[in-house]
Amino acid sequence: MPKVSIVIPTYNVEQYLKECLDSVVNQTLKDIEIICVDDGSTDKSGKILDEYAAKDSRIKVIHKENGGYGKAMNVGIDNATGEYIGIVEPDDYILPEMYETLYNKAKELNLDFIKSDFCRFTGEGENRKFVYNRLDKTNSYYNRVVNIQEDFTPFRFIMNTWSGIYNLEYLRKNNIRHNETPGASFQDNGFWLQTFMYSTRASFLDIPFYMNRRDNPNSSVKNKAKVYIMCDEYDWIRKIIDNNPNLKKFIPIYQKKRYYNYMFTLDRIDNKFKKEFVKRFRKDFQIAMQNNEIDKNLFAELEYYRLQLVIKNPDKFYRKYLNRMSLIEKMFSVKNRGVHKIVRIFGIKLKFKSNALVLKQQLNDIQQALNQIKNNTRTQNNKIKEIQNDVSLIKTMLEPQEDKSVNICAIRGE
Repeated sequence: MPKVSIVIPTYNVEQYLKECLDSVVNQTLKDIEIICVDDGSTDKSGKILDEYAAKDSRIKVIHKENGGYGKAMNVGIDNATGEYIGIVEPDDYILPEMYETLYNKAKELNLDFIKSDFCRFTGEGENRKFVYNRLDKTNSYYNRVVNIQEDFTPFRFIMNTWSGIYNLEYLRKNNIRHNETPGASFQDNGFWLQTFMYSTRASFLDIPFYMNRRDNPNSSVKNKAKVYIMCDEYDWIRKIIDNNPNLKKFIPIYQKKRYYNYMFTLDRIDNKFKKEFVKRFRKDFQIAMQNNEIDKNLFAELEYYRLQLVIKNPDKFYRKYLNRMSLIEKMFSVKNRGVHKIVRIFGIKLKFKSNALVLKQQLNDIQQALNQIKNNTRTQNNKIKEIQNDVSLIKTMLEPQEDKSVNICAIRGE
């Protein structure tokens, strides 16, 4: 029996795959099996996997029709024979000592799972930049055994499934699996929550073994069109909780995680979908609030304020957080409205009738000045003074005279 089975779910990652595979086959822990699940790749990924398998008997390649990340992961785990399961994404890579260190600690402490810190990176070669991510921001949960049934603090840690290993018997005993929705649709959320909700013996190491790529343009994180996939994932998780009375105590934590990932979704999806998503956001958390499933103590003050705003006044939430103009646009803007132009300067609206040719020219000058401000903020103060002078000049020109055809209204604070 191998000590660790490493599952690599693979789909169209030919440009990154060799670095990933090299890092896995060169682990200092040699007693491993490497299960590569080719999820119907249409590039050279499948060929690369076969080439590596021909050179290393520890590599097992499973070619299958495209069924999504969750299905590929479940197939890999179902075919595993090791004591522990590791996961490596095919566009990432790992340090040589990762699985030897994690396995030895897991065996020593008889753990359900063990996780380590990790780094996120962008770029290639000498231009590669790394950011160290600590699972535990307090540094108080490292290098000890945690019973998550009694101490819920680890639920605050960064959510990832690949920086650790899981006891295979533990996964199978609790039927811990991935949601088999199409594509790469954040199915790791459900797997992560299950591994935590069932565990009585978990541990965390403050060593960054795993290198997580953040500049793959095909990453699910960057997909702006998958609007409701996070909702589907959390509906699936809720069914698991509802079917197991022992998991009911985790419902407030589940709701906090759902809130966090709904906010993440609003940041990820295209702007044209955000207003509709807020409606779904409100609906789901109205029900949670009515069922007393929200624990205010789990939320930061601003988080709870935003949640209340979503529930009570979703339109205001959308305007306040999702439909904001830039600072420059708030300070200065020119818009057409009917036969008038509306100029906004420091919150003051000036309404000009457009049949005054001289005034039109002045407005064009203002617009050009505003464009210069946006392009070169270092000259902002000088340009503001120029605009203020122009506005004063316009006001002087438009004081009541013989020509009554021009009308100006100044409205402050609108």
